[in-house]
Amino acid sequence: MAELLKNIYNQHFFDEFTVAIKQVVPDFNKSAFVNNIYDKEWEQRELKQRMRHIVLVLKPHLPEDYKALINTVLKIIKQLKKRGISEAGFEWMFLPEFVELFGLENYKVSINAFESITQFTSCEFAVRPFIVKYPERMLSQMLLWSKHKHVMVRRLSSEGCRPRLPWAMALPTLKEDPSLIIPILKNLKNDDSESVRRSVANNLNDISKDNPKTAIKLVKLWKGKTKETDWLVKHASRTLLKQGNVEMMKLFGFGSLENIQIDDFQILTPKIKIGEALAFTFQLKNIGDLSSKIRLEYGLYYQKANGSLSRKVFTISEKEYLKNSTTTINRKQPFKIITTRKLHLGLHQLSLIINGKEFEKYDFELVN
Repeated sequence: MAELLKNIYNQHFFDEFTVAIKQVVPDFNKSAFVNNIYDKEWEQRELKQRMRHIVLVLKPHLPEDYKALINTVLKIIKQLKKRGISEAGFEWMFLPEFVELFGLENYKVSINAFESITQFTSCEFAVRPFIVKYPERMLSQMLLWSKHKHVMVRRLSSEGCRPRLPWAMALPTLKEDPSLIIPILKNLKNDDSESVRRSVANNLNDISKDNPKTAIKLVKLWKGKTKETDWLVKHASRTLLKQGNVEMMKLFGFGSLENIQIDDFQILTPKIKIGEALAFTFQLKNIGDLSSKIRLEYGLYYQKANGSLSRKVFTISEKEYLKNSTTTINRKQPFKIITTRKLHLGLHQLSLIINGKEFEKYDFELVN
């Protein structure tokens, strides 16, 4: 089994981190810090809980005054950079929590801290309480950040205000009305950085879940301008396409199913065990005299703990099927234990979805 993500916080990590702290805080007590990190609840804590725990354990070792605290955090980051950690990964995303937890009433110092820290590790989670408390002021600041010279500051301006950012505090006002987000996305849609453009796509996809008309309007405006924005709007449209939104289907050229047929559908593994794969096959026929662009997906209905079924949609392909053609399609879907889904034994179902239209469901079982 793959190593759990939360175990990135190990002895090697804390050795690296505490060396940097010691350079900034000479009287830092490493042994006391490490002993308090590895308390009796440590093993049970999940990733974000461990991040918060590190902050709370480290806080008493740092200055009480907020401005001095932030200056110390920035100096620690500088030391980490000197030690070769120039492009920090997610494991350092607890550092912005010092701003999130202790700086909400000190707006100016906190905004400057975000701008600096996010150039080392993303502040996308930490800015959200500030957006809730100061919505217009923060979105104005993020609009300014969208023109910043540093790519990670520009990315923060989009990623931080995503209405449905995973693992993050909700932003109910932006779910209801994303109008303050739109100018930021407009500034960034042609950004030189792929990571920034991906953030824009993910933000617009978030918007589509609560405000589909707003998202569709922007997709129509931006589509067909450049190869990069075409990728962006397609990625931003994935939820509406999976939902079979008719307007979005037409916009991307997925048309009538009048001449499309499905034959010989078979579930090859009607009973599977955890660790095995569901296998199925079918033929897709285009009996028309013109080629047809098809978005081909399948819906997998996973059994939940209460016995009900919950659908997740998986894409097979998007392609042109030639006139008067027959294509045999084989597919396997692994049933492995993953952290984001708990598997339950019993009845499951499978369906085909073509250009957003779902067809008959077929049963299969997950067994011991």
